[in-house]
Amino acid sequence: MTTPQQEPLLQVASLAKAFGGNRVLQDVSFGIAEGEIVGLLGPNGSGKSTLLNTITGFEAIDSGSIRYRGEEIGRLAADRIVARGIARTFQLPSMPAMMSVMEVAMAAATTHHGFWETLLNSTGVRGAEAAARDKATRLLHELLLTHVRDLPAAALSGGQKKLLGIVCALMGNPQMVMLDEPTAGVHPNLRNDIVQALKRLNRQGMTLVIVEHDMHFIREVCTRCIVLDRGHIVASCHPDQLSSNERVLQAYLGGGAHREVHPQTVTGEAAQ
Repeated sequence: MTTPQQEPLLQVASLAKAFGGNRVLQDVSFGIAEGEIVGLLGPNGSGKSTLLNTITGFEAIDSGSIRYRGEEIGRLAADRIVARGIARTFQLPSMPAMMSVMEVAMAAATTHHGFWETLLNSTGVRGAEAAARDKATRLLHELLLTHVRDLPAAALSGGQKKLLGIVCALMGNPQMVMLDEPTAGVHPNLRNDIVQALKRLNRQGMTLVIVEHDMHFIREVCTRCIVLDRGHIVASCHPDQLSSNERVLQAYLGGGAHREVHPQTVTGEAAQ
């Protein structure tokens, strides 16, 4: 007797997106299982950011389907997708100059849940505020930001802002988090903190999708890689198989001078 195959947590089918005459995504299809850590890779201009934006509701899709836990979300607004359980971070997080780190984290709770939901919560406004403060305190501790909790959020280093971005994403209790280059431009010490934080979140049951160029990071963190080239998926494989995959090598090395990627990007030998 065979066991029915579990439906993917996220299922993307025949997704297409164009800007004017530029077809950025073409017939993109893949699934992500609950509990995976998937790296989303590809040369510059391959469509990675657009794919992240369409899944999270920041760009409207032209055609195709995006299903999360069996529900079609491909044409929902970003806030409704967050409410379904998908959060994201940004490559260059912008932080307000007049709010502390703790205040930004607490504000994220209202952003995710909505003012009226917070107001009508059975615990009341004060209870909801206390719960948000407790959760923000815990997350800032887990992501090693307790010592800067009272500093202006805009005064943080680039790596600390990325950690705070993860805190804000987690304030909404998501089941899946999509991260856009979480270690780009980050000091090596903070890079390790981010790696350990993401591994810890995954052990707690979080599904992660990570756009990243750092192949050492991909090998260290990801269980599978999806590779895009010119809007098409050219590979879905384990990180260790990337350097021997002909379609991946062609994607990075076969495009001529406009490809700003070296062979070491695929083999993971580039200096960090």
